[in-house]
Amino acid sequence: MGLNLRRSIGIFTITVLTALGIVSPSSAETARHGIAMHGEPALPAGFDHLPYVNPKAPKGGRITLALQGSFDSLNPLIVLGVAPDVVPKYVLQSLMVRSLDEPFTVYGLVARSVEMPEDRNFVTFNLDPRARFSDGKPLTAVDVRFTYELLKKNGKPFHSDPRSGFAQVKAITIESPHRIKFDLTGINDRELPLIIATMPIFPAHATNPETFAKTTLTPPVGSGPYTITEVKPGERVVLERRSDYWGEDLPVTRGLYNFDEIRYDFYRDANSLFEAFKVGLYDFRVESDPSRWATGYDFPGVTSGRVVRETLPIRLPKGMNGFVFNTRRGIFRDSRVREALGLVFDFDWVNRNLFFNLLTRSDSYFAGSDLSAAGRPADERERSLLARFPGAVREDILDGRWAPPSSDGSGRDRDAARHALSLLAGAGWVLENNVLRNKETGQSFVFEMLVNSRQQERLALNFAQSLMRIGIDARVRLVDDVQYWRRLSKFDFDMIQWVWPVTASPGNEQRNRWSVAAANRSGSLNFSGAASPAIDGMIDAILEAKQREDFVSAVRALDRVLLSGFYVAPLFYVKDQWLAYDHELRRPDKVPLFGSNIDFWWREKR
Repeated sequence: MGLNLRRSIGIFTITVLTALGIVSPSSAETARHGIAMHGEPALPAGFDHLPYVNPKAPKGGRITLALQGSFDSLNPLIVLGVAPDVVPKYVLQSLMVRSLDEPFTVYGLVARSVEMPEDRNFVTFNLDPRARFSDGKPLTAVDVRFTYELLKKNGKPFHSDPRSGFAQVKAITIESPHRIKFDLTGINDRELPLIIATMPIFPAHATNPETFAKTTLTPPVGSGPYTITEVKPGERVVLERRSDYWGEDLPVTRGLYNFDEIRYDFYRDANSLFEAFKVGLYDFRVESDPSRWATGYDFPGVTSGRVVRETLPIRLPKGMNGFVFNTRRGIFRDSRVREALGLVFDFDWVNRNLFFNLLTRSDSYFAGSDLSAAGRPADERERSLLARFPGAVREDILDGRWAPPSSDGSGRDRDAARHALSLLAGAGWVLENNVLRNKETGQSFVFEMLVNSRQQERLALNFAQSLMRIGIDARVRLVDDVQYWRRLSKFDFDMIQWVWPVTASPGNEQRNRWSVAAANRSGSLNFSGAASPAIDGMIDAILEAKQREDFVSAVRALDRVLLSGFYVAPLFYVKDQWLAYDHELRRPDKVPLFGSNIDFWWREKR
């Protein structure tokens, strides 16, 4: 479809919306089909389909997927319970949907169009009057306001955060059944309109606000392409594609949701999960274990051609993977201690002996992208941002000279051990009879590493063995999935292994990971307990940036502050996406920025 034709269709759409009273005549000229965090959406008004889907993909068949662990709820948007992410993904829908081929751009879904001034002091959504919940009831502005209030009061901490969540909104006005306005005056948060746009919408008539914050296994009513037809607690969730789905042929859904049935099976541990795949009990697997990818895929399903292996590029920044220090614990409050422990982790030995040299060392919270500060001296914009917080960034990190420690690869690098002991001595710890002790209290250096998988346990045991060489007693404790997540939600641990993934447009989620407020809020992702005004200041700068250049500088400045805090012992990342799947599954040729997922795959019988 030509660009001029697309524009004509976009103008025609706005004209029709105006005639229906969904867009007022005075605002019709400002109605948009999409919003980008920076700049303009890549796709024009009237686009036919997302660029990474096959709009003619056949519908039908079943796909069986698998998840490790268990669940005791179907609502992942609240603090309580462990819930798979299938409800907001397939059952509920949002006002707009994110393109997986742009850093952060959303296009109309439940909202046909959106109005927003340049300063983003308000955002108005014009809802599609065709939108329906699975029980046939219309989705209206009342449902949008109801959901906003519900999540602000009872949702995850991210929603209620007065600095990054829905609590920032000044007022909400329902201007008609299909038109709702959010007042964002003075907030100066350019990402908030996009966050509101991607909020999953619950039906006001079929959701009990009094019990919303409690765990439930009752399938919700939603406006999405699937309904939940079977729930076996801790074992299985089955979704069935709706024959009456109202948005079947929208530009943002065309070519998506091609399976008639999606079944999720749950397995207790990584080994049973993989063994089930080998015998064909589920169809699609994203592999994350380098050693398994290197040596584990020689089973009959692969050699016979029943299972296809593929490596696809991921063009996103690679988030930070590391052993996280809980700085709420006294032994980890001194950054010199944290830096010292990081020196002892021998990445070169681990990569060669455990992971077949398939991994890359994490050197940034935004590694492998132009957002990373690694190897780059700070530019003038960064230095200006950081000038308000003297001492927040170390000189070698400011100049781009710092890098995670390398070793001789022996697993017993003496230089690294000596350097670590020197830092520990400066923080008041001395080695006596092969035991590291606090020279004032005599307390020995003992802590627990909490893990929830055999893969994590293996790596933690290796690290614990290295720490033993400098007199530190690190005790590894493997717990089940439910206990693990409950302890994390209360910050009841000394150290964990964690990965903070990032997109090409980091924003408000950084508050939930690193802000002072999040450090004291149960259920947040600030597992390290980082509480630095400099971190908060850099996150503010990210959200206030109007131009891409200012945004990049702000992210790099945040990266430098986080690296200077040594909140984690950096580990590693996988550069590509490793997939193994049933030979009847097909995918589009184009791989989007975010990598591939089954939402735009289909089944084709041979």
